[in-house]
Amino acid sequence: MTSVEGLTPPRAERRPTSRAFHGLALDDPYAWLRADNWQEVMRRPETLPADIRAYLEAENAYAKALLGPLDPLKEALVAEMRGRIKEDDSSVPVRDGPFDYAVRYRTGGQHPLIVRTPAGGNDAEAILLDGDALAEGRAFFQFGSWSASPDHALLAWSADDAGSEFLTIRVRDLATGQDLADVVPDATGAAVWSADGAGFWYVRLDAQHRALEVWRHRLGTEVAADELVFREPEPGWFVGVEETRSGAFCVVTISDHDTTEAHLIDRASLDNAPRLVLKRETGVRYELDHHPDLDGKSALILRTNADGAVDFKLSVLPAVAPEAAPAVDLVPHRPGVYVLDHAVTARHLVRLEREDGLPRIVVRALTDGEEHAIAFDEEAYSLGVAAGPTFDVDLTRFSYSSPATPAETWDYDMATRERTLRKRQEVPSGHDPDAYVVRRILAPAPDGELVPVTVAHRKGLALDGSAPCLLYGYGAYGISIPASFSGGRLSLVDRGFVYAIAHIRGGTEKGWGWYLDGKLAKKTNTFTDFIAAGEALVAQGFTAKARIVAHGGSAGGMLMGAVANLRPDLFAAVMAEVAFVDVLTTMLDDTLPLTPPEWPEWGDPIRDREAFERIMSYSPVDNVAPRPYPAVLALAGLTDPRVTYWEPAKWIARLREATTSRRPIALRTNMDAGHGGASGRFDRLEEVALAYAFALAAVGHPDAGVVADRFPTD
Repeated sequence: MTSVEGLTPPRAERRPTSRAFHGLALDDPYAWLRADNWQEVMRRPETLPADIRAYLEAENAYAKALLGPLDPLKEALVAEMRGRIKEDDSSVPVRDGPFDYAVRYRTGGQHPLIVRTPAGGNDAEAILLDGDALAEGRAFFQFGSWSASPDHALLAWSADDAGSEFLTIRVRDLATGQDLADVVPDATGAAVWSADGAGFWYVRLDAQHRALEVWRHRLGTEVAADELVFREPEPGWFVGVEETRSGAFCVVTISDHDTTEAHLIDRASLDNAPRLVLKRETGVRYELDHHPDLDGKSALILRTNADGAVDFKLSVLPAVAPEAAPAVDLVPHRPGVYVLDHAVTARHLVRLEREDGLPRIVVRALTDGEEHAIAFDEEAYSLGVAAGPTFDVDLTRFSYSSPATPAETWDYDMATRERTLRKRQEVPSGHDPDAYVVRRILAPAPDGELVPVTVAHRKGLALDGSAPCLLYGYGAYGISIPASFSGGRLSLVDRGFVYAIAHIRGGTEKGWGWYLDGKLAKKTNTFTDFIAAGEALVAQGFTAKARIVAHGGSAGGMLMGAVANLRPDLFAAVMAEVAFVDVLTTMLDDTLPLTPPEWPEWGDPIRDREAFERIMSYSPVDNVAPRPYPAVLALAGLTDPRVTYWEPAKWIARLREATTSRRPIALRTNMDAGHGGASGRFDRLEEVALAYAFALAAVGHPDAGVVADRFPTD
């Protein structure tokens, strides 16, 4: 552990702890940083034990002292990023029955307003929920979801006031603006109304923060009288509720990272019980939508990987007794064409699919099966479908953006094929898309696979290796990182950075197989793909070795820890947000919220020695060793139920002990927030600006001034 300009970082006390698994010892001198009362801390952060709080606050004080001279740069970055935000922005209204609903912000407001106006009319807007008012006096506030009752007289809405993702559902009388006595705590946030508006179904979280139970709440009754509708007995599953677009059913979804199952509840009555669609089969996934009259029958349209459809297909089953009839393929499986999502309307089927890393929307007429596609010409872009709640329409809505093109929202008439631009993201401080270059390159991985990399930079930038680069990665759970627009990133790009996204295995950028090749026994492909992306950027002159700042969060933070161990020489700095770096210890602790559900992703080291040894071989905390580590900034959230605060805290303590370089290693824990960081939109900019200021200092950018001296290149 070395000092930086006389600043001595905190040193976590070593309290030797050792446990044996499969005859192998696991030493953990910083296990004490895990609060025994962590469940209470999630709800009441003030109950954090004093010794742990003292250490985290000492780390925060060190990070503030180390990075304090960057405050002027951070303030400049915040001002730039805020200048690119239309402060009184609003979403395109969504038609739902007799009203158009929207989300908007007021100038200077941190939190959204939920509003509505009569459909197609000029009547005054009604503010249904005022996020700024609800957040007043709270260190953290974030909306969960909201849903109007069938008669649009009530609004079920949810919010989190600690960052711990224990949400409370309330019901607002939209005539009076007052909440009813119905208050449902410890929920995931979603509520699905019965068709008669007598109440709603919701998912209740247990003491371990696991979503395993569906309950029904009848309006006007005590929560203690709520009735259990469905319970998943195995702790390794996630249970959710959602409404089909047809409005006929509440769907109870049960899933882990490999397998899904669904049950249908007829919304006609709150008393109806769930009925199984298709029983779970390990490795088989399906998501469904409903059509009440497809060829004269009530039908379910499934997106599924059944029958070896690795990249998924669309199939049809009867809504009544679906297990008794064979599925009929509507859109057959096509290897290499990954079906991401689908939505059903009265006369059309819309699907979002990706081929060769690029998405497209395909519209199918249900009457005759005729199809047409919506696609774009940029080398890299993001595309999304937002179908909306109305079933009997010919309109669908989609969004488009690229690293150079601000987001656009379009309404598309599926019958006439006409597009109507409903909104183009405004950049008040100005933005010229033609001033930027967006490219997609392919990086050769060690096993010969080609890894897509999205690259953005200022036009005219010299590609001679002199430019610094921020390389972002995630690579887990099948989540793809879109090549979308971000006003914040321009603060780096306009300062001469190359901004790159490595679309590594573990995501689904190249199909579901791309995900399968980045999990369990093949997890290390994720790390070597990211390194290959960095090496390709160097080889093609976009940047140089030790000029790359690696950036990732959550499972992407685990990626950061792994590549820092594998190739510290490649990076000037590593920035890891809410980093899942203590993989082995977490997967051995089956009392934590996400451990059993995560075993299909990483392996079960409790029962499987091979999984234990495999995870131990790459778990970042367990592979820290004497090396010249790059500069490191770790960001954590005290009430984070997904990646607990002690993971990055233990990682930083180990790095400080081991590093042989003089580069700074800093930890900043948000003592008032969880996995997503600060809840206010401008407060969140402060965290982004801190990370970007750190990146600029790490590469010696002139805007970092003398602070760059605190980031020696050794």
